[in-house]
Amino acid sequence: MDILLISANREKSPYPVFPLGLAFLAGPLEAAGHGIRAIDLCFEDDPEATVAEAFSASLPDAVVISIRNIDNVTFPGSRSYLAGVRKVVDLCRGRTVIILGGSGYSLMPREILESLDGDYGIVGEGEDVLPRLLECLARNENPLHLPGVLVKGEVSFLPPHPVETIGKPERNLFPVERYNREGGMANLQTKRGCPFSCTYCTYPILEGSRVRLRNIDEILHEIRELVENFGTEYIYFVDDIFNYPMDFAESLCRAIIGSGLKLNWSAFINPGFISPELVRLMVEAGCDAMEFGTDSGSPTMLRSLGKSFGPDDIRSASALCRDAGVDFAHYILFGGPGETEYTVLESFDLMDEVEPTAVIGMTGIRIFPGTGLYLKAIEDGIIGPGTPLLEPVFYLSPHVKDSLCDLVTNEAMERRNWVVPGLEINMSDAMLAALRSFPVKGPLWKLMKRLGRTRQRPLSARSE
Repeated sequence: MDILLISANREKSPYPVFPLGLAFLAGPLEAAGHGIRAIDLCFEDDPEATVAEAFSASLPDAVVISIRNIDNVTFPGSRSYLAGVRKVVDLCRGRTVIILGGSGYSLMPREILESLDGDYGIVGEGEDVLPRLLECLARNENPLHLPGVLVKGEVSFLPPHPVETIGKPERNLFPVERYNREGGMANLQTKRGCPFSCTYCTYPILEGSRVRLRNIDEILHEIRELVENFGTEYIYFVDDIFNYPMDFAESLCRAIIGSGLKLNWSAFINPGFISPELVRLMVEAGCDAMEFGTDSGSPTMLRSLGKSFGPDDIRSASALCRDAGVDFAHYILFGGPGETEYTVLESFDLMDEVEPTAVIGMTGIRIFPGTGLYLKAIEDGIIGPGTPLLEPVFYLSPHVKDSLCDLVTNEAMERRNWVVPGLEINMSDAMLAALRSFPVKGPLWKLMKRLGRTRQRPLSARSE
């Protein structure tokens, strides 16, 4: 069959993200004998014209549309992406079979399939099941028996099966060099699955709770290919937690060191699973920045959010980075269950103490079905069991619901290293776009130590 892969993601803030999920699908589809074409809408000025042109060139037997995110999970400056995806789906309807998938789609598959009026949907990882779905379609068979496959008009589907062996993404279908240039880095995945229980997190829903590791030699081959074939100078490891399991992270770093590959990289780190030896190996392997999924500096809120570490772990991890001369950022979520003005100030106080390169703060926490936060939101009367969630809905603690944005604004504006995207404090989309015009490698927050505070008023102040 002739298959057209479409990456529907058009978000470029804080930087454009290479469509890794679709790249992972290419190998299994080719192995099954399918012809593959791909279009990436991220950089297209007229995405509908791009899709129409692809159809004019050759009508595909099926189109697979990847939905990476359904919104920007940012309050109060939230924006939904579904309207743009709907335009793409509308262009395809009636001309070919429409299959929806991707991490964003998998969060609310029934609702999105119905809303966008697709023909089929794939929940979770698609490498194994997508070729089987296409085989069923070729034989005019009903695919309801396939795990993770939704069929238009049906209300139930079998749970998805995790992929046992994670393959290699085929990047040649997409403009890697442009992502390197405009995003400043290439993304790479070393594992899937998350065994932790953060109350708001969707990773266990999307990838399961069992950690599945890629072969280190294959990872090294992929890094070498990025460096030698695509000119990549910086890599971001997109694992939900790079440093768990710790022994795997150490082995990977030793392998990178032994390979002689020269590049820099960064990753998302759990502050509870880090040691001087791991930091030493990471730095020697090229790591020049770490991003910590800290969420709060308050012991009360860390427990409320289901975190696996406490304030002392945050202090220790920060000290290790500082001693090693590595830039580091802490991500903070404000407004979760039990948040008060006191716990908000605890987070600011701890960040003042550990002095990271940057703090990225978010006000409000996006509610997704299947998470602990979803159940808590129902219990607290913030939503009902039938509340539509396709458009962004956020948990805001009743204790700070009316004061949170002002409190965070006042405190963050006093600190040069704080960024609050939803309130556009110390950073804005316009500033990010300007920074991306320079050859910046790695996370843009690394520039915080060289930037002064923004001169623009925060979003909360402008809306008054």
